[in-house]
Amino acid sequence: MFVELLGRSCYSLLRGASRPEELVERARSLDLQGLALCDRGGLYGAVKAWRRGKELGQRVIVGAELPLAMTRELTAPSSGEEGPRRQPSTPVVALLVHDLQGYANLCRLLTLAHAQQPKGQALLTLEGLAAHSEGLSVVIPAARVPGSARCPPEPLLAQLKDLFGAARCALAVHRHLERWDAERVSLTQERAQRHGLPIVASARPLYHHPERQRLADVLHCLRTGATLDTAGTALTSNGEAQLLGEAALKRLFPEHPEWVEASAAFAEPLRFELGQLRYEFPCELEEGESADAKLQRLVMAGAAWRYPSGLPEAVALLLRKELALIARLGVAPYFLSAWEIVQLAQARGILCQGRGSAANSAVCYVLGITAVDPARSSLLFERFLSVERQEPPDIDLDFEHERREEIIQELYARHGRERAAMVSEVISYRGKSALRDCAKAFGWSRDQTDRLSACVSHWSEGPPDAARLREAGFDPHDVHLQRLLELAQQLIGLPRHLSIHVGGFVLSARPLHEVAPVEPAAMPGRSVIPWDKDDIDALGFFKIDVLALGMLTCIRKTLALLPGFPRNPLAALALIPAEDRDTYAMLSRADSVGVFQVESRAQQAMLPRLRPARFYDLVIQVAIVRPGPIQGGMVHPYLRRRSGKEPAASPHPTLEPILQRTLGVPLFQEQVMQVAIVGAGYSGGEADQLRRDMAAWRKSGR
Repeated sequence: MFVELLGRSCYSLLRGASRPEELVERARSLDLQGLALCDRGGLYGAVKAWRRGKELGQRVIVGAELPLAMTRELTAPSSGEEGPRRQPSTPVVALLVHDLQGYANLCRLLTLAHAQQPKGQALLTLEGLAAHSEGLSVVIPAARVPGSARCPPEPLLAQLKDLFGAARCALAVHRHLERWDAERVSLTQERAQRHGLPIVASARPLYHHPERQRLADVLHCLRTGATLDTAGTALTSNGEAQLLGEAALKRLFPEHPEWVEASAAFAEPLRFELGQLRYEFPCELEEGESADAKLQRLVMAGAAWRYPSGLPEAVALLLRKELALIARLGVAPYFLSAWEIVQLAQARGILCQGRGSAANSAVCYVLGITAVDPARSSLLFERFLSVERQEPPDIDLDFEHERREEIIQELYARHGRERAAMVSEVISYRGKSALRDCAKAFGWSRDQTDRLSACVSHWSEGPPDAARLREAGFDPHDVHLQRLLELAQQLIGLPRHLSIHVGGFVLSARPLHEVAPVEPAAMPGRSVIPWDKDDIDALGFFKIDVLALGMLTCIRKTLALLPGFPRNPLAALALIPAEDRDTYAMLSRADSVGVFQVESRAQQAMLPRLRPARFYDLVIQVAIVRPGPIQGGMVHPYLRRRSGKEPAASPHPTLEPILQRTLGVPLFQEQVMQVAIVGAGYSGGEADQLRRDMAAWRKSGR
């Protein structure tokens, strides 16, 4: 029985060389009883490991590794200092989670550890750990080099033993078949006897397979600023820092097999997993009023505003259907929060507009979140929200680009920094950046690096071809170059650093640090959850995108020039006629410079041929100048049918409802999917399941 308690992924930025999913898959193949993912400084890879663990039935333990200071002294730069100081070497501890309380405490500790530090650094204090240790166990890894600054001092071991007790505190030891192994094991035994602490064996893995050793060396050089030639003994001498199974660990510790088995006993109480989280979206309600009741009240008021002459029956049916589904899924607070954000903008005279699949919602329209009238459009609400997809709703809100910051800071002010944070974005290596950083690790000159990186584009996934290399003055058969290119290929797709999402906001009814770590962003006035949007979706957290759009600034300033228009920009937009013959005539002449979405050369070339005469024609105009319809040969058949040169007919009567509005031609991705399902003979539940599978496949990007 063996549990690896000190797993580390590539999300320990520049400290691990394997993806979380690769570690979980390897753990499964090795029949590990569990794998603790302890990324350095955070839970960065935890969600990805948890998702893959669920798929494979592999137990994944939640944890994090943190540098631990003995005092409250931190390493944040003082005022006036030129840039952040390099964080000195300190001992590290791995904190592992027992239960929900332990998870909340770990998130709190991670939040505190980052709060006073430069971006990308964390430092935990013993005082902070003492205040938030409930529900956690601590593993103290032996330093690679005994006696170095990373070796835990004796007073620290004593204090951790007093704080956690022997049942929740253990020393971890590893053997990588290198010069310090014997001294490391001997020192760990002495300390365990002196302090009455158990010893657990670990592979102390940096990667899932030894083939990643050279990549781990490159990452070390990038993190420390060294090169492969100058790093010396700081680099590993073999591929032993890999994930190992029970049998391999017992071969490494033949004299102490009990250390291997002790890992499983120590891990027994560590039963928390991320599926136990219960995130709550904030919602301000009147006393005695439920979120669903408030949403229905606002929807009815909004319907009276949108349709002063009376609510069309078709729209009333849509509203009832959507409200029933929203109540069933329990997501009314999300819609209410989106409505509140729109109200903030209106109160400041800031033009905002919902977009994306939320435009398929009649509820969003009457609340003023979107501007697509369901009385004029055929909406498929399930494209936005459905029971089958089991996904949280996702509303994108565009604001005037000059004033979006007002909304962001108001959200922070209204909900507090403890309950509002932005989503992170993982910046990963691509072809050009991977080549440049690998060349840096190899010690290449700037001129050589520039010439090499010029051989590929930014988004290239493959290595440069031989002809381009020769043109740049390189020998494609050079052994050192081939090794560099091989490592650059391994580096592509691995995270380089965390950035801030363009506008994704997570709001919480209770302090966010109870369900997620929060870190200060590099940009002033921002704090972030260190997970990307896919991780947020997987956990069921609700995200609202607060985005900026320059065209909205232009529209608002234009409306301000017109006499008689109300100050409220949303009310001003409502006064614009639904259809205008002169506008369509202007567009048919390709006079569209400065008109959002139809101002490109390709759009201008298509406008005189399509000659839009109503709003839905503009929907088709925007969609038809795309690679899919063009490469699929859909453009010319549609134009011929629109001009009457050939009849508008669907390939089969069963496809008529799907293709009627596009004259029998599948122009939209959703139409193509529906046609494929019907054409293959699927119907009923099978068709519904296939739609869900295809939607998930499309979302995965594969």
